[in-house]
Amino acid sequence: MNEKRADAAAGNLPVPEETAQPTRLKRRITGPLLYFFIVGDVLGAGIYALMGSLSAEVGGALWAPLIVALLLALLTAGSYAELVTKYPRAGGAAVYAKRAYPWPVVSFLVGFSMIAAGVTSAAGLSLAFAGDYLGTFVELPPIPVAIVFLALVACLNARGISESLKSNTVMTVIELSGLVIVVVVVAIMVGRGDGGDFSRLGEFPAETAPALAILAAAIIAFYSFVGFETSANVAEEITNPSRVYPRALFAALGTAGVVYVLVGVASSITLPASELSKSSGPLLEVVKATHVALPPWLFSIIALIAVANGALLTMIMASRVTYGMAEEGLLPSFLTPVLKNRRTPWAAIVATTVLAMLLTLVGDVSTLAETVVLLLLFVFLSTNIAVLVLRRDRVDHKHFRVWSFVPVLGAASCILLMTQQSGQVWIYGLLLLALGVVLHVITVLTRKRRSR
Repeated sequence: MNEKRADAAAGNLPVPEETAQPTRLKRRITGPLLYFFIVGDVLGAGIYALMGSLSAEVGGALWAPLIVALLLALLTAGSYAELVTKYPRAGGAAVYAKRAYPWPVVSFLVGFSMIAAGVTSAAGLSLAFAGDYLGTFVELPPIPVAIVFLALVACLNARGISESLKSNTVMTVIELSGLVIVVVVVAIMVGRGDGGDFSRLGEFPAETAPALAILAAAIIAFYSFVGFETSANVAEEITNPSRVYPRALFAALGTAGVVYVLVGVASSITLPASELSKSSGPLLEVVKATHVALPPWLFSIIALIAVANGALLTMIMASRVTYGMAEEGLLPSFLTPVLKNRRTPWAAIVATTVLAMLLTLVGDVSTLAETVVLLLLFVFLSTNIAVLVLRRDRVDHKHFRVWSFVPVLGAASCILLMTQQSGQVWIYGLLLLALGVVLHVITVLTRKRRSR
C-alpha cells in the first residue's frame, strides 16, 4: 500500500479520490447504484404526469420533442461529466460557479437556483402523488397528503444515502416496469387488431408550425430529463467518481431516452391528443384504452411509486446542495450539522423539506414544473460556461474531458430554451432569484458581524 501511494505521489499512478479528496460523507455509491439513481430520477413523474401537457403542445408527434430534449440534455450532461469528475464535491453547480467566477453572488444564485428548483420540483411531485393516481384508491385533500408525503421522504433521506439509494433501486425497477407495461399492452392491442392509429405520429395541432410546436414541447420534455443534475450533488459520496460517473450518467440518459420515445409512440397511437391532453394521469388512460386485462389499480400503484421515487431523489439533491453551500460558506453554518452515526446532513434535510412543504400551497403542478425548468436552465448555462473557464485549472487526478464544442452548444441550447418560456414563468423565476439575492446579502452581513 505504501509503495502504491509513493508511486501515486510521483505521478506514476492516478491518486485515488478517496485519498486525494477527503470528505465528511461516506463514499457508498457504486456504479450500479449511481446508474439506478439517475435512471430513477429521470424516469420519475415527468413521463407519468406530463405526457398530457406534451400532447397539448405537439399533438400526436410526441416522439419529436422527447428526442430534441434528450439531445439538449446530453450536451449539458457532457459538461457535468467533466466537472463532477474534476471536482467530486457536494454542492454541484454552486461549487463550479464559485471556482469559475470572481463574483460570489453568481455562485450563490446558482446554488440557490438549484435548491429552489429542487424543492419546487419536490413540491410539484408531492402534489402529483396526491392527485389522480392516488384518487384511484381514496379521495383525500391533496395539500395535507403532499405535506405528510414530504415528511416521510425526509425520514428516508435522513436514514442514509445507501439506504435511500437501495430503496431507489427497487422503486426504479418498479417504475421502469410500469413504462414497459405501457409499451407492451399497446403492442398487444395493435397485434390483435383492436386499435392503434400510426398516422397520429405525424399530426400537429392545427395552425401551428411544427418546428415551433416541437420547440415549445421540448421545454416540457426537458423537465423529464433534468434529473441527471441531481447526481452531481452526491459526487462526494461516489466511489471512484472519475471512472464511475461518466459511464453511469450517459448509460442512464440513453436508457431514459429510449424508454421515453417508446412510451411517447405508444401513447400517441393509442389515444388522440385531445384525450391525452385532458388527463392528469395520461398513461393510466392509455393502459385503459388498450382493453388489456390489467387492473387500473395496479398501474396506479406503479405510477405512485414513480412519483415518490422522483421526490426522494430530488430532496436528496436539494439537501446535499444546501449542505455543500453551507460548507463552502455560501449559506449559514447551522445548515452543516451531520448525524453522528448516519453521517447525513440532517439540518439541510429539515430546511429543504419545510420549504418544499410551503411550496405545496401553490397547488399548480404545471406552473411549478415550468419554473423548475427555467431555474435549471440558468444553472446549466452557468455550468456550461464554467467548463471552459476552468480548463486552465489543473487537478492531481485523472478526470473526464468533454470536447470544447459541447459546452458551447450546451450554453446556446440553454439560451434558446429560455427564450421560449412564458412571461408568467419568468416572473416566478425572477422573484425566486430576487429572494436569493436578499438571502445572500443577509448571509454576507451576518458573517462580517461575526468576524469583527
